[in-house]
Amino acid sequence: MIEGIFQPMPLIIILAIALTFFGPGKLPELGSSLGKAIKEFNILGKKSPSVRLA
Repeated sequence: MIEGIFQPMPLIIILAIALTFFGPGKLPELGSSLGKAIKEFNILGKKSPSVRLA
């Protein structure tokens, strides 16, 4: 079910919606912010102890 999200057509549609909603000037800033957030999340995930759910 998840593999359907990563096919080209849904990605093109999502990109087109994002482009019309935010505009071409704002997209690089949003991408940069998203990249920084993912990087911070990964750094914090490596620093914190693993939590194991039973």
